[in-house]
This record gives sequence, C-alpha cells and structure tokens, in this order.
Amino acid sequence: MSLTAEKKKYLEDLCKNFRVEIIELLHKIQTGHPGGSLSATEILTTLYFEKMNVDPKNPKKEDRDRFILAKGHAAPILYFVLAEKGYFPKEEMQTLRQINSNLQGHPCAKKTCGVELSTGPLGLGLPAGLGMAMGAKLDNKDYYTYVLMGDGEIQEGIVWEAAMSAAKFKADNLIAILDNNGVQLDGTVEEIMPMGDIAAKWKAFGWNVIHIDGHNVEEISDAIDEAKKTKGMPTIIIAKTVKGKGVSFMEGQNAWHGKPIGAEDYKKAMAELGGAVNG
Repeated sequence: MSLTAEKKKYLEDLCKNFRVEIIELLHKIQTGHPGGSLSATEILTTLYFEKMNVDPKNPKKEDRDRFILAKGHAAPILYFVLAEKGYFPKEEMQTLRQINSNLQGHPCAKKTCGVELSTGPLGLGLPAGLGMAMGAKLDNKDYYTYVLMGDGEIQEGIVWEAAMSAAKFKADNLIAILDNNGVQLDGTVEEIMPMGDIAAKWKAFGWNVIHIDGHNVEEISDAIDEAKKTKGMPTIIIAKTVKGKGVSFMEGQNAWHGKPIGAEDYKKAMAELGGAVNG
C-alpha cells in the first residue's frame, strides 16, 4: 500500500530535519561520517517511522523487527533516528564519539538502546542478520530482520557466503538493503573494486532483487511491502542513492566519507539545507 500524501510529507520533513541535525552536530564535534549518513537518511527514516514493528518503550520485546546497520560508520543517522523515535533523549546526541559516551563512533549493542548488533568491521551484518532471521523461523516468530549494507561492504567475501546460506535456507524474513551510492572510503566503487552487474550477482545467488530510488520514501515503503510478499527466498533492495545527498559539494565525493566539516563548508551546507547557522 502506497503512502498517503500526509505520511509521505511527514517522512520527507523528518529527512530534511535529520540532514540539518547531522551537519550541525558533525561540524560541532569535528568528527563523524557525513557522506554515508546523508545517503541512508530516507532508508532509515522510512524503516523506523513507517515499516518496522518496534517499540522504544519495550526495546527488547520478542516479536520486534530487527535492524542491523552493517555499514556502521553511518551511525549518526541511526542515532538521530533512534533518538527521534524515543529510544534515548535527543540531548545525548551531543556526546557522539566522545569518551565514555553511549553513542560510539560505530553502533554498540551493549551501550546504545535500540542497537541490535555492534558493527564497524564491514561484512558481519548480513551473516548476523541471517542468524536472527533463522532464529525467528526456529521460534515460529513472524518478525523481519533488515540489514543495511554499503557498496564497499559487498566486496567482502563473507557477504557472499551469507548470501548463499540465506538462499539455501529460504530466509524470506530477511530483507537486505544496499545503500548503492557508488562511492567508498578511497574512491568510487569502479575505481577500487568494480562489482559489475550487482543485481545479476544477487539473482545468481538465489535472491529476489528489487530496484528503487533510495531517496524516495514511497518507493522504499513499496519495496518493503513487495519483499514481504516474496516467499521462499530472501530479498535485497538495491537502493540507488547519492553519497552526501542534499549538500551539493559533498555529493558523490569520497572525501566526505569521514572528513571533518570546517566553518565555511558548514555555512554552505546549512544554507543549502535551510538550517540555521549557529556559532
């Protein structure tokens, strides 16, 4: 079922606010990963505020949906979404990446309410997500497990081992999403390790493949509905995105994978995003 006009606007407005908050905070603390957080904004926002069965008042309820941020460096957008959802006070965001903070540079399941799996080393998200999905089947639970991966991440061999296993065990309650922005830490995917026809690879491994615009909340929502209707095989949603989406000089630039945001760049970014410049 497509989103209502009201819900679509609500999600899009949330995304606009999250982008402003990401730039504001990462400039203030002079650390963190803006590029991949901005490319994943619509995906996480749609999952948490429209599609996923989660309850911040009961974060460990047995039948909750699970979300794994396999590309753990995009922690800023995950934390902003969790805070907005009510998992912890938004004021805690000011402690991001600081000593003894609950909000580490990469998600930590032991420290942060709402985080299902500690991530950072790329490649471990999909196999762990498969384990959660198979656990649901063994326990006769109907929850879904979502895994958000990055382009550079799927160059890891462990991803494809998990992909084979998921197809073998018919893990139709596992939905992977590829944040397909075409850029990784040191350059474009084509420069570092070309992946060829990504869709063909996943199909060859026995997966249902859906293509979408990863910045269109309605397409994201519809794709998840379609994935849930697919039985007997796992689904990957290939979400075409732009690294640094919303800030023109960051878009498609690997330099903004984890670069500190200087004063002038901060002012330019906030002007483009419509945010107020502080300090």
